[in-house]
Amino acid sequence: MNQEVFEYFSGLQERIVSALEVVDRKGFVRDSWQRAEGGGGTTCIVEDGQVFERGGVNLSRVQGRNLPPSASAARPQLAGRSFEAMGVSLVLHPRNPYCPTVHMNVRFFSAGDVWWFGGGMDLTPYYGFEDDARHFHATCRKALAPFGAELHPRFKRWCDEYFHLKHRNEPRGIGGIFFDDLNTDFAFGLVKSVGDHFLEAYVPILERRKDQPFGERERSFQAYRRGRYVEFNLVYDRGTLFGLQSGGRTESILMSLPPRAEWRYDWKPAPGSPEAKLYADFLKPRDWL
Repeated sequence: MNQEVFEYFSGLQERIVSALEVVDRKGFVRDSWQRAEGGGGTTCIVEDGQVFERGGVNLSRVQGRNLPPSASAARPQLAGRSFEAMGVSLVLHPRNPYCPTVHMNVRFFSAGDVWWFGGGMDLTPYYGFEDDARHFHATCRKALAPFGAELHPRFKRWCDEYFHLKHRNEPRGIGGIFFDDLNTDFAFGLVKSVGDHFLEAYVPILERRKDQPFGERERSFQAYRRGRYVEFNLVYDRGTLFGLQSGGRTESILMSLPPRAEWRYDWKPAPGSPEAKLYADFLKPRDWL
């Protein structure tokens, strides 16, 4: 199974990068790397593009002698086992604050005779648009529909709970879907459907917002909210923690971070402002469909 899964992941990375290059009109740099303990990957990255201030699409396939704590937390009996892990992980940070940041990941782990899939996608807007939120969540539901109507509410709730900054008591964005430790007979098909629906979920939003005029006020708020993105990725994100704990390639792991972020002391948006609307109407668990 491992080789079949990797071939799908490799093709998915190439399809997504090719489509994003059409949107941005700037080529991604392809950087292949090897890992001393076993395996390697290819990081495709764009910086200072026409649309993306930074965007990265990672493909990795690594082997190791000891499964890191971040991967064995739900399966303590596997701690210390040798493992293979592979996946595609992407984060896109557009320059225009009216374009949301997006994250998508599909992954596969095996440790001896035990295997499982994980993944999902989620949206982080800086200025909220209900049409965008409904489109993104509807496409997530469409990706899961062939595998059972009960999965979307479950994986949406899991996403809302996972992408939550406990120390701030606020969500990172408006969610999407998230799942882990999936080893059912339809797990690979589900993962392929999630990967295959990513461009449909995100590119129409990007096309709708990328030419909207903005100024320094919007850029400053975007940088402030990006600070929350940095906090989540460095404190809670399983993929980041797994990569660092397993001796992964730091440049590829931290390509998810935005190129510009800001922190302000005890800042609050002005009442009635578009920035306040994000908090009041979007940064809360909500049934968008």
